[in-house]
Amino acid sequence: MRLATFIAFLASAGPTVSAFVHTSNGASPPAPSLCMVGSDFFDNLLTKADPAPSTPKVEVPPDFVVPEPRPLTLTRPEDLPSVLKSAAALGVRLATGAFVLGWKVDDLFSPEDDGKYALRLGPFSLRDSSSVLGDAPRPERPLILYEYAASPFAKRVRETINLLDLTVEYRPCPGARGGKFSQDLLERTGLQTVPYLIDPNTGVEMFESSDQIEYLLETYGPREGNFDRKALWPITFEGFSIFTSTLAAVLRDMPAARRQPDARPDNEQMKPLELWGYECSPFVMPVREKLGSLTLPHLMVSCARGSANRDLLVERTGRFQVPFLFDPNTGVEMFEGPEICEYLDAVFTVKK
Repeated sequence: MRLATFIAFLASAGPTVSAFVHTSNGASPPAPSLCMVGSDFFDNLLTKADPAPSTPKVEVPPDFVVPEPRPLTLTRPEDLPSVLKSAAALGVRLATGAFVLGWKVDDLFSPEDDGKYALRLGPFSLRDSSSVLGDAPRPERPLILYEYAASPFAKRVRETINLLDLTVEYRPCPGARGGKFSQDLLERTGLQTVPYLIDPNTGVEMFESSDQIEYLLETYGPREGNFDRKALWPITFEGFSIFTSTLAAVLRDMPAARRQPDARPDNEQMKPLELWGYECSPFVMPVREKLGSLTLPHLMVSCARGSANRDLLVERTGRFQVPFLFDPNTGVEMFEGPEICEYLDAVFTVKK
């Protein structure tokens, strides 16, 4: 009887009910909508039946002060071992990902006050860019990568992302099986294997780091004849890249291989933090690792040498320095890697 009454109500409402649309591309699905004029009753009914997950609330500690940026400065002696380990990891991987594909020097004496990035070295003011990425396709929506910092297979993909100057949302899965993102991956694919790449622009989803590298090059790289693939050998020579990436992870004490014990249980529900930097930077590495161990989703804006994003960061902040973090959960923007790690621990851990 109640079902018949409900159907009669819909028939008398007049407007046409549209079909629900569900996305399966890994991006956050839009809230369910119903094309029905004056149908607040049904909208409210829908909301009660399937409420959208809300972002957890977090607060900045009352004594928090945004640090002054001090580029290329080791401000704390106790951080020296971490910087040395990061530099060793960079050397083992031959600084792969430090430069964009097709890196070139544009100008040795760039004007100092043109509002663009330039590296100041004595009398020189160096402007650089890519000779091949200018007309390469750019994704409209960020790609998504399930990964963790110590995975040598995921590292190959992250380095390729830097080479291609892409912005990607990372969803950390410590040890491939830790955290809620790993459970999401299991429900989505039946496996807990990383890296797993999702491209919401094309609907493509895939395992296997070598396949992902080829996909990224074919979809968002320059035309085949515009660059020499031999330049990619530190990544595409699989045996070398896996061995040296594993060695780099060991040098960094297998970072983010486990979820931090005091990480908030709802960290995976946070809005993705925005981190500007690049894979092999000794200053960026500890921040990436901290985000991974706390299982915080984060949007990584690539800023390797020659990246167009360097100008964007100068435009946004008045300077270029990485790491730079923007936290949409609190509104905080800050430089300085050690202080960023302290901030993340202060905000996204459970207080005893």
